[in-house]
Amino acid sequence: MSEEFRILINQSVAILIDGNNIEISLQSLLKKKNALLDFDILIPKLLDNRGLSRLIYFREGKQISSKLANRLLDQFHGSVVPCHKSADIPLTIKATQIAQKVDTIIIMSGDSDYIELVRHLKGAGVRVEIAAVESTTAQILIDEADLFTPVTEDDCYILKNYRPKRSGKS
Repeated sequence: MSEEFRILINQSVAILIDGNNIEISLQSLLKKKNALLDFDILIPKLLDNRGLSRLIYFREGKQISSKLANRLLDQFHGSVVPCHKSADIPLTIKATQIAQKVDTIIIMSGDSDYIELVRHLKGAGVRVEIAAVESTTAQILIDEADLFTPVTEDDCYILKNYRPKRSGKS
C-alpha cells in the first residue's frame, strides 16, 4: 500500500536579513571581501516549498547598492531598509510587527543579540528559524531556534570586477 500522496504546505514565511552580519560572516568564511549571498540559490533553499510573505534586507550605512535593492524587489518583492546604526533594533521591531501575519520568521544573522527576539516570537506561537554562517553564529541562537540552516560557500558568489573602497581623498 505505497500510494503516493502530496501534502500542500501552506505556510507563509518572512525572511529578515541582518545584512552587515551576514556580509561580514561570508567574507570571513570565504576570506574574500567580494563574497556575496546568491539569493537565487539561498531563498528557495530556506523556503523549502513554503510561501514567501516578506523579504527585508536591513543594512547599516548610507551606501546601499541600488542594484541589490532592485534585484530583491524584482525577484522576491523584497526591500532594503537602511539602518542608522546596527540592524538589531529595526529588525526586531519589524519582526514583532509582522509576527501575527506569518507562520515562520527566518532571521539571517548569527548575532546573539537576537536571542530575546527569538524567545519572544516563539512565545507568541511563531516558528523561528536562523540561517547564518555556522562558524560565526552564537550557539545559544542555534539551540533556541526551531531550525538552523547553515549558510555555506555554495550559497555565495564572488563579485567580479570588485574594487575595494580607498581611504582618503582621490
